[in-house]
Amino acid sequence: MDIKTSVFTLSSPTIESCPKDFLPEYAFIGRSNVGKSSLINMLCNHKGLAKTSATPGKTLLINHFLINKEWYLVDLPGYGFAKRSKTIQQKIENMINSYLLMRQQLANVFVLIDIRHDPQKIDRDFIDWLGESSIPFSLIFTKADKLSNQKAKENVQNYMDSLRDVWEELPPYFVTSSEKKTGRDEVLNYIDSINKQIKQG
Repeated sequence: MDIKTSVFTLSSPTIESCPKDFLPEYAFIGRSNVGKSSLINMLCNHKGLAKTSATPGKTLLINHFLINKEWYLVDLPGYGFAKRSKTIQQKIENMINSYLLMRQQLANVFVLIDIRHDPQKIDRDFIDWLGESSIPFSLIFTKADKLSNQKAKENVQNYMDSLRDVWEELPPYFVTSSEKKTGRDEVLNYIDSINKQIKQG
């Protein structure tokens, strides 16, 4: 898939204020500081599209980006250890949950995992919750350039193996590097294939 246009559309505090059209939506979510903004900018080939920040947890709203006037890339707030008050954290979690559970246009959730780390409980709980809620999702391992090819492969293999205790069928996954544009075509082609299925209805 070629990305010809990528435009920020709006930031929504609730699902009710999200776009009213029925274009398919692909949501990106992960723990704070997982490299989400960099990945979005790399996928769209648009350096300043999503705001990257050294401060984890800057995304506090549901951000919609219209891609090729055909589908939305949705940047969701990160979960995890960002320095937020309990009240704000709860509010954000409620917003994310209502979007993921109720948004009819949602075609797929991409859960971002930092390839350098061992499996974290917070990610695992979220992945299992998506499965229990029958929400379609895939995993994106980020920051692959920070490891050797061999170590990256090992970490991904270990991660996927760790899911087998509960998951009979493992979710699709992609290995990416925003620095080197690794995985860009694979992720975009996957989105393209889902879009085609939706059109065929």
